[in-house]
Amino acid sequence: MLKTTAVLFVILLLSACASWFPSYEKPQVNITSFALAPESTGVSPTFLIGLQVVNPNRSALPLKGMSYSVEVEDQRILTGAEPNLPEVPGYGTAEFTIKASPDLLGSARLINQLLSGQRETLHYLFRARFDVGRLLPFITLEEEGEFGFGRTGSESSN
Repeated sequence: MLKTTAVLFVILLLSACASWFPSYEKPQVNITSFALAPESTGVSPTFLIGLQVVNPNRSALPLKGMSYSVEVEDQRILTGAEPNLPEVPGYGTAEFTIKASPDLLGSARLINQLLSGQRETLHYLFRARFDVGRLLPFITLEEEGEFGFGRTGSESSN
């Protein structure tokens, strides 16, 4: 009897937690800048990635930290983690800069792919996992698209 009561209590508690955030919307992440860090030297450069986090919810979003990766053509080329991020106000935005280091093997594979064929666009995927504290689970966000570096001038087909 005690075991059944305990199981029912846990189920009730879990369903109550789910109802605390019924209309919660995932925040949006926008990449606002991407540059080589001025202090980068040596074989492994460091990149600075500017991010803007938009919180479409009523309550503030306390960002404790994040991990992230950038893939281009399914090759992971940048990874990193960042602690102590700013709080994003309710119905507001926060902008900050993160540092990322290249994955040399993924970058080498990407360069090999680029040298083996001609491409006018590249597919990218930015994936971030935010820690927002104990009450909410981790928030995983993905931003993907394509960027071009196409040829200029007119093309003719013979």
